[in-house]
Amino acid sequence: MYSDDFEKAFSDFLERREYDQASNALFSMVRIAFIAGWKAAGGEPPPPQKVIELVRLDLSEATEDDIETDLCVPTEQDGV
Repeated sequence: MYSDDFEKAFSDFLERREYDQASNALFSMVRIAFIAGWKAAGGEPPPPQKVIELVRLDLSEATEDDIETDLCVPTEQDGV
């Protein structure tokens, strides 16, 4: 059925990293536009805030169960 295929494909799309990146970019654009309007109306700009903090994972000690991602840690089964 068309609806089931569409819903599955849409669900798969929403779970991709590319969707998260596009969603974050859209949110940033909306926030920037809102801040511009707020400042144009005489409001005080909000204080800078940290949106995301990146943390480096030492992959030499990582296992497949440490973090869920579309990347994988090579294993003996992969011929590594």
